[in-house]
Amino acid sequence: MTEKRTTVVPPARAGRREWTALAVLSLPAMLITLDNTVLHLAVPHLNASLNPSGLQLLWAVDIYSFLIASLLIIAGTLGDRIGRRRLLLIGAVGFGVASLLTAFSNSAEMLIVSRALLGIAGATLTPSSMSLIRNLFLDARQRTVALSVWITCFLVGGAIGPLVGGVMLEHFWWGSVFLLSVPAMVLLLILGPVLLPEYRDPRPGTIDFASMGLLVLSLLAGVYGLKKLAVEGVAVIPALILLAGLALGVWFVARQRGLTHPLIDMALFRERTFSASLGGMGLALFVMSGSQFFIAQYLQMVVGLSPLEAGLASLPGSLGGVAGSLLAPVALRWMRAAYAMTGGLVIAAAGFVVLAQAGADSGPATVMVALALLNIGVSPTVVLGTDMMINSAPPEKAGAVSAISDTSHELGLGLGIAVLGSVGGAVYRNQVSGELPAGLPEGAAASIEDSIGNAVDEISRLPEGLATAALDVAREAFTHGLVLVSVVCGVLTVLTVFLTLGLRNVPAVVGTDGAGESGESDGADGVSTELLEAGGRTTD
Repeated sequence: MTEKRTTVVPPARAGRREWTALAVLSLPAMLITLDNTVLHLAVPHLNASLNPSGLQLLWAVDIYSFLIASLLIIAGTLGDRIGRRRLLLIGAVGFGVASLLTAFSNSAEMLIVSRALLGIAGATLTPSSMSLIRNLFLDARQRTVALSVWITCFLVGGAIGPLVGGVMLEHFWWGSVFLLSVPAMVLLLILGPVLLPEYRDPRPGTIDFASMGLLVLSLLAGVYGLKKLAVEGVAVIPALILLAGLALGVWFVARQRGLTHPLIDMALFRERTFSASLGGMGLALFVMSGSQFFIAQYLQMVVGLSPLEAGLASLPGSLGGVAGSLLAPVALRWMRAAYAMTGGLVIAAAGFVVLAQAGADSGPATVMVALALLNIGVSPTVVLGTDMMINSAPPEKAGAVSAISDTSHELGLGLGIAVLGSVGGAVYRNQVSGELPAGLPEGAAASIEDSIGNAVDEISRLPEGLATAALDVAREAFTHGLVLVSVVCGVLTVLTVFLTLGLRNVPAVVGTDGAGESGESDGADGVSTELLEAGGRTTD
């Protein structure tokens, strides 16, 4: 008998065209995160131009993340149905137009609506880009490199955001920072149809608009109620709105349990590795986004730095974030992933201790050291936690887990600003109330008590002696808010340590080469083969 031999044909390797397409996909990724971080630096200028209330300012900053988080999963399903390239190009048009509207907003209300449109458009870009990268790079090793390049561009955008924003704000009006993404979207629209393949799922999933509506409404109602309670104190209507948001959230979860093809597969949360990784990653992003929202304002409105100087002061934090992301897989040579994450969180907690030492008369050095420690410490939890979470699920659930991972990223960022921003704002208003000097013009006290941004703008119109006294009160109050937020973040970071320590006995992932057994550990518990290859296998 002649033995039949089957020849395995390796997947086609990507060439110059595919790598050029990756560059086209990576530029918008960089600018989306840059767009988000430069806004923090633009807050003082935005305050002076549009005079938003403290509540409106919070909405302008975090509505973007909330809408992206709510729509990411549904956008992935929509891309499968109408075509991923088509959805990407539609999203690019929307993001470019929304960026223009945001840049030229002439009222706080218009800014909030424009940022909401940015979030809706932004939700289409990430899942479409990731899916197209998987279609462009069929070779597993090339695909890993391509995804790493895309994610690195995503991180670099956030890292250079403060510096680029500082340069822009030094020479142009606050809206100019939102124009940076427009050329990238135009480039994507020109080159996308030429370089990117179209892909549709022959059997796309159903679009559950009811679940999407419940998720969006529960988030927005809950956050709105929380913010109003922080501003007004205990009041019936905000409390009812908050409860309504919680009720809608419970309804959303119940609906997912009863659906054959849910928007979010609740069964995944029964897996301890998945839940602990998700919780650790979400809390890490929560404390980072909330604290950085205050730091950008503190550097300019309390310390008195220019936008460019504030951007330069943020540079140690940006470099620390990149370093932490790159060192995370390297640490796996010597320790388990859970211990690398825990060590990082201890460093981050030390950063919050340093940040809590900031005073109204301090220079930028305290914040610069704190930012470096925070970013170095949080990055391993985000990088390794994401990888462990995705690898905790069976292969057929990888898409759902990836979507939940992206959603939790945006939720962590948005909730950090919403919750900690409300807490810090409440401390500021309580501290300022009753401490302002006598003799203020009618209406000036209310404006100063609303937010530090309005205070600086209002105080600039007061006589010198009165202005100095009022500004001292406002700066001291804002610093107290920053210190309290730092303490809260430090406590939450320590609590997150217990979540990551719970991952220390997670079994190792079976490599694609068949090495490793489910009950054995080579020290790199729950970490993907790609990360092990990037950092080197641990001998633990």
